[in-house]
Amino acid sequence: MRFGPVPPGEAEGATAVHTIRQGALVLKKGTLIGPAEVKALEAAGIKDIVVARLEPGDVSEDQAAAEIAKAVAGQAVHVDRAFTGRCNLFAETAGVLVVDKEAIDRLNRVDEAITFATLPAFKPVVAGEMIATVKIIPFATSVIALKSALALAAKPFIRVAPYKIKKVGVVSTLLPGLAAKVVDKTLRVTQDRLAPAGATIVFERRVPHEQAALAKAIDEALNAGAELVAVFGASAIADRRDVIPAAVEAIGGRIEHFGMPVDPGNLMLIGQARGQPILGAPGCARSPKENGFDWILMRLLAGLPVSRHDVTGLGVGGLLMEIVTRPQPREEPVPEPTRRIAAVVLAAGRSTRMGGPNKLLAEIGGRPLVRIAVEEALASRARPVVVVTGHQRDKVEAALAGLDVQRVHNPNFADGLSTSVKTGLAAVPDDAAGAIVCLGDMPQVRAPLIDKLIAAFDPERGALVVIPTLDGKRGNPVVWSRRFFHDLMAIEGDVGARVLISRYPEAVTEVPVTDTAALTDVDTPDAFEQVKAEIERA
Repeated sequence: MRFGPVPPGEAEGATAVHTIRQGALVLKKGTLIGPAEVKALEAAGIKDIVVARLEPGDVSEDQAAAEIAKAVAGQAVHVDRAFTGRCNLFAETAGVLVVDKEAIDRLNRVDEAITFATLPAFKPVVAGEMIATVKIIPFATSVIALKSALALAAKPFIRVAPYKIKKVGVVSTLLPGLAAKVVDKTLRVTQDRLAPAGATIVFERRVPHEQAALAKAIDEALNAGAELVAVFGASAIADRRDVIPAAVEAIGGRIEHFGMPVDPGNLMLIGQARGQPILGAPGCARSPKENGFDWILMRLLAGLPVSRHDVTGLGVGGLLMEIVTRPQPREEPVPEPTRRIAAVVLAAGRSTRMGGPNKLLAEIGGRPLVRIAVEEALASRARPVVVVTGHQRDKVEAALAGLDVQRVHNPNFADGLSTSVKTGLAAVPDDAAGAIVCLGDMPQVRAPLIDKLIAAFDPERGALVVIPTLDGKRGNPVVWSRRFFHDLMAIEGDVGARVLISRYPEAVTEVPVTDTAALTDVDTPDAFEQVKAEIERA
C-alpha cells in the first residue's frame, strides 16, 4: 500500500487518510476519491492531500475485516456489514458468550494490521448485543496476512451458548435469628438473576439447617422437575462435611468442587445429583451485586459444564470489589476490642412542618426536646456525644447549657439533612469505630435502646449497620461503621443515610424493639402533643 501526500489531481482512486475541513469543503477520512472530490479539493485551494492507495498484493480494510469476521463467527453470532475497516459481531440470542482465548491470541499475533476484540469470556449477553469486533488498523492488509489469519480460523472462535435450563428449585435452610424477610428477599433477587435466561423458580422450600431435612427438600425439588437446585444456607458452608454438601451426597449426589478464587463468592459449592447441577450458594448471593455465584449460575443455565479446572482458573480478575463486611485495617485503624461508638445528634433543622416555632425548643416536663434527646445519648455508652446545630444555633446551644457535649455548627443546614450528617461525622474522633446517628426530635428514644443497638454492632460478624425495627418497619437511631463514612459524606440534598442501606444489605443487622419510640419523631404540632401526653403519662 502506498501512503503519503499527493496533489488532488493524482489522488483519484485513492482513499483519504485524514478528514479535511476548509471553507464549505468537508471530506471525511476514508472517502474514496473520485472526480467530484478532486474538483472540490482543487476549488478549495488544497495543494496536497494524504492518501492511501492499494497495490498488488493488498486487500482493502473492509474486505479483510469481513472475511475474518465471517470465519471466526460461530453459533448464534450475526456478522454485520464491514465499514471503515471494522466488522462488528452481534449475539443473535440471549445466552453466555463462549470464546477461544488461545485462538484469538494467535489471530492477534498474525500481523499488527489485524485485530480482534471480544467481550469477556462467559459474559451473559442479550440478543442484539455487540459481542466482538474485527478491526483492520491501516487502510489495507496484505493477502499473505489475511490468508494466515483465515488459516487459523478452521473452526469458529466465538459463539453464544443459548440458555437451556428454565426450571430452578430453591431450598433455604433456617436457623433462629434468620428473618423470614431475608429469605423472601433472597427469592426476589434470585428470580431477578434468572429472568434474563428466561428461567423461573418452579420449586421453593424452607427447612431447618439439618442434613436430613435438606436432603429431603433437594430430592423433592428434583422430583418436581427442577433442572438446577440452588441451596441458600442459613449458615455458610465451612467444610465438605458440612450440612449442605452432606445433604447432596445423602441423595446419591457428588461434590464437584467447594470454594472458588472469586471474592465475593469464595464459599461456593458446585455439585450434581441425578445429572442435574446443585449449587450451594455463598452468602453474597443474597445480594443483587455481581459476585461469584453469578459467574457459575449463568454458565450452568446455558448448559455449559463447570469443572474444577474452570473454577480454579477464575482467580485473575476474581477480586470483584471491596466487601464492606470484610475487615479492612488499612482503612480502619480502630482498636476493634474497644469498638467505641460516638453519638451524633442532629439538631440543625428548621422545623418547617411545625408551622413556625422550632420544635427542638418545645418543652416536655420543663425540658426542650433537644435536651431530652441529648441527655439520653449522654446516659448511654456512646462517647463522645456530638450535637450538630444550625437553625437558631444560639437558642439550641442555650437549651443544652451545662451538658458535656461537643457542639459543631452546620452553616449549610438549609441545604438539607445530608449536610448535617456530614458535619457530625467529620467531628467523630478518629479512634471511634463508628457513630450512632440520633435525631433531636425523637424524645422517646432512651439510653437503653441506644445501648442495645451499640451492643449489636459487631464488625467481625458483619454487623456494620444496626437498625431498630418494629413489625418489619425500620426506625432510628442507626449505628454506622466508620467504613461507611466515606459513602455517607458523599450524600447530597435533604436525605439521610437510608439511601445506603439498600446498597449494602449484607452489612445490615436489624434489632427488634417492642415499642414505637424508634419510629416516632415530632414533625407536626399534633405529633408533639401526642408524644408529650405519652411521656407525661409515663
